Amino acid sequence: MILSDVVSFFSGLVTEKRMNRIEEIIVQRTRYVTVVLEDIYQSQNASAVLRTCECFGIQDIHIIENYNPYNINPMVLKGSDKWLSIHRYNQYENNSDEAFNRLKSEGYRVVVTSLSDDSITLDDFNINCGKCAIIFGNEHQGVSKSLMNQADEFLKISMCGFTQSLNISVSAGIIIAQLTKKMKQYVDNWQLSEKEKDELRIEWLKNSVKNPQMLMKLMV
Repeated sequence: MILSDVVSFFSGLVTEKRMNRIEEIIVQRTRYVTVVLEDIYQSQNASAVLRTCECFGIQDIHIIENYNPYNINPMVLKGSDKWLSIHRYNQYENNSDEAFNRLKSEGYRVVVTSLSDDSITLDDFNINCGKCAIIFGNEHQGVSKSLMNQADEFLKISMCGFTQSLNISVSAGIIIAQLTKKMKQYVDNWQLSEKEKDELRIEWLKNSVKNPQMLMKLMV
């Protein structure tokens, strides 16, 4: 089935206002930056990060569940998850390695958020060196040793207070906002390909109508 035909079919089932909104948003979507959440303990923190990603145009979220399963917090998400591509890793003993291997195979720099001396400040981070996957660890232990040992780079937020840590959702919000701003300023190829846009249009259009699977059968 040709993607453009599916887009054309579903676009005829939504209002012009919804279709215009989809087109406005899709040109701002990116896979140049992606976010990885490893074993986040509190559902409101993970859900807040997803909502932030959606607001700033990051399409893919990778959720690693070695010990802590991800539970949706609908009060925090406000429906933002239906517009995202969420990839969950929870089938193996070490799901972090599975996520790492996938990200590397897709050409991502694996960047761990850490307060270590080896970390680059957010201001100094070079956004032009290629796609980046930003990894946030859980609220207690941070990022696992497995990912720390395999990381390509380390990233931190410069702080000037007595307290040297931020809530994960706050930290993610600052990093996502600044990186997507730098990306749009300095990177030429940050937007989705035309094929990716069509695939995403279909998913969003399906989310905008009732009984999309039944409607798909009518196309056959």
